[in-house]
Amino acid sequence: MYDYLNIRANPVRAVLSKLLQDKTTGRNIVWGTDSYRHLNGDCRANAEITGDALLKLDALVLQPRCMKAKEEQLNRTRTKAEVFTPSWVCNKMNNACDEAWFGRPGAFNAEDGQAWHTAESPVSFPKGKTWKHYVDSRRLEITCGEAPFIVSRYDAAAGEPIAVKDRVGMLDRKLRVVRENVHTDAEWYAWARRAMESVYGYEIQGDNLLIARINVLMGWAEHSRAFLGAEPDGKELGRVANVVCWNFWQMDGLTGTAPFAEIEAGVQEAEQLTMFDFLPGLETEAKKTTVPVPCRIYDWRKGEPLLYNELKEATRL
Repeated sequence: MYDYLNIRANPVRAVLSKLLQDKTTGRNIVWGTDSYRHLNGDCRANAEITGDALLKLDALVLQPRCMKAKEEQLNRTRTKAEVFTPSWVCNKMNNACDEAWFGRPGAFNAEDGQAWHTAESPVSFPKGKTWKHYVDSRRLEITCGEAPFIVSRYDAAAGEPIAVKDRVGMLDRKLRVVRENVHTDAEWYAWARRAMESVYGYEIQGDNLLIARINVLMGWAEHSRAFLGAEPDGKELGRVANVVCWNFWQMDGLTGTAPFAEIEAGVQEAEQLTMFDFLPGLETEAKKTTVPVPCRIYDWRKGEPLLYNELKEATRL
């Protein structure tokens, strides 16, 4: 069986606490599903995911959708509209996006039905655009699930592993371009991190989000090994894990808020007055109101966080 994600082994184990962080709430991401509650009563939908809770689960429990029981897949499809896209469809859609950016088809591969043939020669760029422009171009996968459009470590529908050189995700393409254009380890780390900073995704279910984060981190690590011929630097691993936690966040896509999280909105006076409100020594009862927490993301080029909903509204103008 292909080892999709092993939270008990490095590099994931080394940064697991980082991968559980929720940058919006300052706590950990929540499960967002009751699928694990029968295994551990603490794994409720509104409960934070902790390293201890994960390590108490069987190693095969937290696995990609393709490894889950068919009954569980169908149940999550019915209740959460959870469906994952085959890699050949991801490739076709990413190719269409790149065709618009490059002004030509086939920059990375040639489609062949439900397969593809990876271009062997280095990627060339149109006049007025360079490989650095491509690396910095921002991409977002909405309701990302396990992030199959970002990284294609395996076919999200069939479960088959995909070799690094043949991967078709948005980040895979950026890291290929970096690999073809840098010459030193320092250049690799700097531009591979910029590639990571340019891809985003959100998901409401915490188990899927954690898998997505692991996939993105492992995708970076596997491309790093291909270029460096060795394990990636430990300090850089921590930096990249921090980027992953900012760029792949837990959110209700309909409201732009963190699930099961609220903040105090202020104090409001009771609206309905009674005869007792006018008796000496009695004051109107104050009521506290709460509102959902709006999600924050990070603009790495400006070096500052911003609200997702504000960014979404700005792009509509």
